[in-house]
Amino acid sequence: MFKDVFKCVIALISQPAKAWEDLSEEQAEENEKFFSNYIYPLIALVAIAAFVGILFTRKEFDVEMALKSSVNSLVSALGGFFLGAYVLNELWVGVFKREKDIKLCQRFVGYSSALLFVLAIVLALLPEFFFLKIFMLYTVYIIWEGAAPYMQVQDDERMKFVGISSAVVLLTPAIIEIILVMLMPGLRF
Repeated sequence: MFKDVFKCVIALISQPAKAWEDLSEEQAEENEKFFSNYIYPLIALVAIAAFVGILFTRKEFDVEMALKSSVNSLVSALGGFFLGAYVLNELWVGVFKREKDIKLCQRFVGYSSALLFVLAIVLALLPEFFFLKIFMLYTVYIIWEGAAPYMQVQDDERMKFVGISSAVVLLTPAIIEIILVMLMPGLRF
């Protein structure tokens, strides 16, 4: 299972055009398979990396802080994914005048967030490499490559779609994390 997740993530990051073509051919896959074989394992790796990263990168061995970090990462990644898919689905109808398709939007947001999940894992394990956050902008290119083959966006709407969906994919996890820390200040570490 993790082998397929890694292959998909590496393909989306290294060759997004080819990966989106392959994913558009498999687009008819059922959503449960997408969740159980891609999103949930990837988000679980984010949470595990946050837990392990706090345990082994801090001077003190603090399980409480590791648990807080893990919960924060899990909720922001999972909440960001679901909120992003919901917002994109609503914009898909309102702005792009397409038929609602939450499953399609979930898959698109999930696959587009591959680099964000990888960066979350790497930065949790190696927090001194904070400068790697700049690579989050590469997500815009991943979305650009997926707009036409996967979402069937026409060329005249492509720039608008990429701008809106990039903002959604990049900002929703950050918004969830900010709200989470505001509502539960004990999760701040």
